[in-house]
Amino acid sequence: MTSITILGCRLDALDAGAATRAIVQFANERRGAQIVTLGTEMVVYAQRDARYRAVVNACALSLCDTVGLLAVARSRGVDLHERVTGVELVEHLCQAAEAEGLSVFLFGGAPGVAEEAARVLQTRFPGLRIAGTRNGYFDEVESPAIAQSIRESGAHLLFAGMGFPRQEFWLAQYLPQTGCGAGMGVGGSFDVISGKVERAPGQWRRLGLEWLYRLLKEPKRWRRQLALPQFVLLIAGERVRSRFSKGRTENR
Repeated sequence: MTSITILGCRLDALDAGAATRAIVQFANERRGAQIVTLGTEMVVYAQRDARYRAVVNACALSLCDTVGLLAVARSRGVDLHERVTGVELVEHLCQAAEAEGLSVFLFGGAPGVAEEAARVLQTRFPGLRIAGTRNGYFDEVESPAIAQSIRESGAHLLFAGMGFPRQEFWLAQYLPQTGCGAGMGVGGSFDVISGKVERAPGQWRRLGLEWLYRLLKEPKRWRRQLALPQFVLLIAGERVRSRFSKGRTENR
């Protein structure tokens, strides 16, 4: 597996198919493996939170979720042809889980959303075993009991849809206690799967403009989109420093 580091965050060059196969293996072997679908906003956040950066880099898989990271990876010669978005990976994994007889647990979202997402997934994949659902509204003191309830459900795969950085921190601390073979932060995927939030049409996604579609639909997200120009500036700064350092080394 090819991996690169972008602004201190590891990125693994896996497409959706390879990622699905690896995660299914983790689930079957009860590895307790944490997976992150990494986005530019998360990388920018990791610049000011070393603890979050450490969690990302400790994950069993760190997958490319956004066009910005994909562009940087390709510019560095990495053979990566597609993003691996959380919502699409959930669907791939549910299809694989149906075939493998694995059970999944949906944890996160507003009250009722995980349940509706589970119903939709069950319709798409009739043989899928839904071990349980739980919304993402809870106090931290409830976390051990939630982890225990997930363990008692017998779930192999845990999808945590609480948004970053909360979902990554929660999985880092409690995934081992859940007994799940793999756990992945999926952000707002339950909202999309349940139909609560409309996903960008295929043409927008193919052009790498899904973020713009979301912004047009939800203008209140504009502050979150500031991470994109920040990311571009950080990458440019990293390249300047790298060239400067290389030049100094060659002139010695």
